[in-house]
Amino acid sequence: MSKLLYITNTSLDGYVEDETGAFDWVNPDQVHEFIADLLRPIGTYLYGRRLYETMAYFGAAVIEDYLPERRDFARIWQKAEKIVFSRTLRGATTRNTRVERDFDLEAIRKLKRESEQDINIGGAELAGLALDADLVDECHLFLNPVIVGGGKPAFRTGLRRNLELIETRRFGTGVIHLRYRLRGHSGPVASVKL
Repeated sequence: MSKLLYITNTSLDGYVEDETGAFDWVNPDQVHEFIADLLRPIGTYLYGRRLYETMAYFGAAVIEDYLPERRDFARIWQKAEKIVFSRTLRGATTRNTRVERDFDLEAIRKLKRESEQDINIGGAELAGLALDADLVDECHLFLNPVIVGGGKPAFRTGLRRNLELIETRRFGTGVIHLRYRLRGHSGPVASVKL
């Protein structure tokens, strides 16, 4: 059985995007290679439309089109299966990608049971649905040394879960990686319209 991992960058005050939807305050120096290594064993990415459209940048056919420090990440990203949950997206623009209209929690449970590789869930809203259903096994937060004052939170208001800190790493840029295991699972099974 695979694990479902929520991996995200966040500001010190807990936001993945500021009030304008920007995340240009994320500092990729030193962290980018670490995140690539973290994602290397992932077999499937689960995305909402907005995050998929951002990440599709790494879907270019020619790896040499990327800066040298981005090529390894592009190879890792292209290799994995991607499932995008969207009511508005008509089709995928990248290889190994399919679009689903509904976020079917039972289908995600089945994917976890049958997958030989771990699964990454990206996007705060989609991850929130999986957290509500107790599907997420670990949260990997990259805490950036910035306060943005508002925007999209990494975790929805009202969500309460007990976590166990299992790993930390501090980078020279001031970014801190926090790896947590979720304790206890008791969520409902349903299909969610996005």
